[in-house]
Amino acid sequence: MNSTADHKQIKRRFFFFAFLLASTALFLLIRYFMIMANPGGGTGHFEPSPSSGERGTILDRNGRILALQTRLGNVSIWRPDIGDREELGRELGPILDLTEEEIGGLISNSSSDFLYLKKQVDQSALRRIQALRSQGKLKGVSIEQVMGRIYPEKELAAQVIGFTGSDNTGLAGIEYSFDADLSPGRGESGSQIVLTIDTNIQYILEDIARKTMEDNKAEAVMLMAMDPRTGDILGSASLPGFDPNDIRNSDDLSRMDRAAIWSYEPGSVFKVFSIAGLLDAGAIEPETVFFCNGRYERGSRITIKCMGVHGNVRSSDILIHSCNAGAAYASDRIAPSLFYQIMENFGFGQRTGAGNPGETPGFLRPVNQWSDRSKPTMAMGQEIGVSALQIVQASTAVANDGILIPPRFVSRIISGDGKTVREYRSGPSRRILSPETAKNIRSYMETGTTELGIARFAQVKDIALAGKTGTAQVIDPETGAYSETDYIASCLAMLPAENPSLVLYMVIIKPMGNYYFGSRTAAPAIRESAEALIDYLGIPRGRNPQVSHTGAISIPVNKTPIVGSVVPDFTGTAKRNLTPLLFREDLKLDIRGEGWVIRQSPSPGTPFQQGMTIILELE
Repeated sequence: MNSTADHKQIKRRFFFFAFLLASTALFLLIRYFMIMANPGGGTGHFEPSPSSGERGTILDRNGRILALQTRLGNVSIWRPDIGDREELGRELGPILDLTEEEIGGLISNSSSDFLYLKKQVDQSALRRIQALRSQGKLKGVSIEQVMGRIYPEKELAAQVIGFTGSDNTGLAGIEYSFDADLSPGRGESGSQIVLTIDTNIQYILEDIARKTMEDNKAEAVMLMAMDPRTGDILGSASLPGFDPNDIRNSDDLSRMDRAAIWSYEPGSVFKVFSIAGLLDAGAIEPETVFFCNGRYERGSRITIKCMGVHGNVRSSDILIHSCNAGAAYASDRIAPSLFYQIMENFGFGQRTGAGNPGETPGFLRPVNQWSDRSKPTMAMGQEIGVSALQIVQASTAVANDGILIPPRFVSRIISGDGKTVREYRSGPSRRILSPETAKNIRSYMETGTTELGIARFAQVKDIALAGKTGTAQVIDPETGAYSETDYIASCLAMLPAENPSLVLYMVIIKPMGNYYFGSRTAAPAIRESAEALIDYLGIPRGRNPQVSHTGAISIPVNKTPIVGSVVPDFTGTAKRNLTPLLFREDLKLDIRGEGWVIRQSPSPGTPFQQGMTIILELE
């Protein structure tokens, strides 16, 4: 009897727990379908927790915003609620910058009824979607509002700045290497990162680099500007580029920060450093003479071709005429271990520490792996791998009378409450050349830009410019030998030559136009860059009136119009200066187009009301 009662009791417990589990499962299933049907909740919006802080902004040296956090939206679809798919594609495609076919493909190919059509959509597009939804259109479409990252200057300096992932963590560039500083704490905003980049200089460099790339039918181009006195990188252009607001339409090559992570053989530009090191070590003297008959020869096995027959050459002639044979013969005057030390002193074979993730140390083999021809070949800029960042770093020693100053892209880090957390330094400066050697090298380079030298197309009117060009062969990956058609053309410049405050460096990868020599492709671009930046930076020209000043440059700022009791006049306001208004909770800003404001609604002087929508048309 007791056994029967126990059995009934166990059976009742089993059915009770089975019912409980089934009820829980049913509740979760219903809740899942509710969430999937409207991921953002009943209103289609998500409000961030008051305790969550914002990711810090990235600014250029003048305070211009290059990256900031804002409210974006993820646009999703609940497939069972879709009505006419073709109509949905026609209505939604132009807003999301997708074709009808792309939207149809995403919906058809999804294995789930719920799918995201596009993430991190800006507020202007979201308002257009909401307007269509209020008209009863776009059935099945929902909006999940999230905090995301926008880059107001789009492609400008994109490889340096980098980008974030969907979870708002840094994946490349400054966003990645300074992610811990930029990321918010609970209730606190992340720190601001102030770059050394000048947006105006960056724009000038990218414009010239783009034209150079097109004119020379090149695979890629790099163009850098640096203040050698501080190590500040003022601009770093790398093309082809990408828009960090639209990572989907970019690839690994366009996102590559070539100046920091790409290693290549520099060619004759490297003679600046090999000859400087040999002079400073006492291996050669300024008056030491070598004979160039069109090639370097050592024994019967080693022959290196020169660009021409230069006859008797001194150290100055080696740079002025870019004599390969002279550089190779000069390298014979020093032991391999000491020559290796010279290259290490200039920073080759090691990272600069400028703040770029994935920076390459270059390629500098240990001496015990050198062949008999390694030293003379390296002296002329082959059989060694460098980065553009390493070249501009090494140039500071020549520009600063022998003192090498490491480069930097970040100047300081500012906390969320506006206090400087720390000044950023990439590394200590150090003397590696005597002042006399550095001045001699600059003098040789200056002569090289006159009608006597190979870098004459870099010459700038009314100012002394020290320049050196380079043309390096590229290894063919299929044969393992130097290509007969692919080259890297380059030009390095320091100005004013007597006391440089600006270093420029241009690299053209695989030019396929009328010329491939650095003297005919890179040097003209350096001249154009110098002409533009001399005036912008206020560098005195030789025959122009000179005014004494503190060195500070005052740049007029186009301020954001203040929305107070009335609607202000927005005419002429740049799009980037409208960004702060996007964070206002009491108004909606509908920005249409790119450039500067030409029309607005409502008109200036209209009384402002809470929740008002201001429409701005830009061109």
